[in-house]
Amino acid sequence: MAGLTGKVEKEVEIDAPAEKFYKLWKSECFHLPTASPSNIQGVEVHEGDWETGGSIKIWKYTVEGRAETFKEKFEADDEHMTVTLHGIEGDIYKIFKFWKPVFKVAPKQRGSGSVATVSIEYEKRNKDVPDPVAYLDFMASMSRDVASHIMKA
Repeated sequence: MAGLTGKVEKEVEIDAPAEKFYKLWKSECFHLPTASPSNIQGVEVHEGDWETGGSIKIWKYTVEGRAETFKEKFEADDEHMTVTLHGIEGDIYKIFKFWKPVFKVAPKQRGSGSVATVSIEYEKRNKDVPDPVAYLDFMASMSRDVASHIMKA
């Protein structure tokens, strides 16, 4: 099965403070449809709440003009300011067997602002499925939108 599993990753420089960016992803993702309306059309809690690890959320989003849904189990790591979305079901599973998007943020080493690192660990259903670069770009776009939203608040 070599070549079917992988990880894609991208760094995004943002003006927002790392702590505020992380807080929005960890416990305030209900703001995402307002912060990034072209990407996220809805987020709802299916089980649990907005901020407790193990809670399950359902996302409605648009990537490359396609409306899709994604159900995930949320995990947060406060020490490393990382939010991991463990995929459970959704449209993505038509072409992927395994899907784990991660949002991580850290303050810049010099100057103000932060660096958001977005990544996706995945396993394709077959060799004809392209690497999920479009989804990585989607996550980067959301990250820029979220940072802009934070800076306007």
